[in-house]
Amino acid sequence: MQGTPWRTGLRTASILAAGLLTGSIAVAAPGFSQRLELQGYAFEVSVQADGSTSQLMIVLHGLSQQHGPTIVKIEGTVTGAEIADLDANGFPELYVYVNTSETDRYGRLVGYAVNRGKSMSEIFLPPVSENAKLRQGYRGQDEFAVVESTFVQRFPIFRAGDSKPSGKIRQLQYKLRQGEAGWILRLDRTIEY
Repeated sequence: MQGTPWRTGLRTASILAAGLLTGSIAVAAPGFSQRLELQGYAFEVSVQADGSTSQLMIVLHGLSQQHGPTIVKIEGTVTGAEIADLDANGFPELYVYVNTSETDRYGRLVGYAVNRGKSMSEIFLPPVSENAKLRQGYRGQDEFAVVESTFVQRFPIFRAGDSKPSGKIRQLQYKLRQGEAGWILRLDRTIEY
């Protein structure tokens, strides 16, 4: 397994708590390019940097109907990508992790789910900043991972006025649900330790 020590720690703790990992993970590097495969589908993920803004290109192979590449403008760095089937419907999802900067590392998810083998739709992760309770002590440094049938977001908690983390971690666990116009990661459980 590759990743930062924190990601490895997250994975180790989550594996002990929740079981085996699903899919595979790729850790970003300059000129990031990765092919992720699951259940007869393949996502080709690549990044082309252009100053502070980059283009994330996603090509999905295996659909019954032809589908061109999806291009998303991102600000920051792709830190990894995973493929999984969180809802166990037989069709995979792609999870690409983006951090705004090396220091703050405010995380963003770019995710897509395969719809019955015909198309793909975006996966929405509600920002922590939109939840009054969850944003208390939040200052970025996000880490993401797929653990079994759960999407996990983890970050250190800061006390008001402190410049260093308190030593406590908040871990948010989400379940994938189908929404009206796409897919939504709904908060299922919050753990602090």
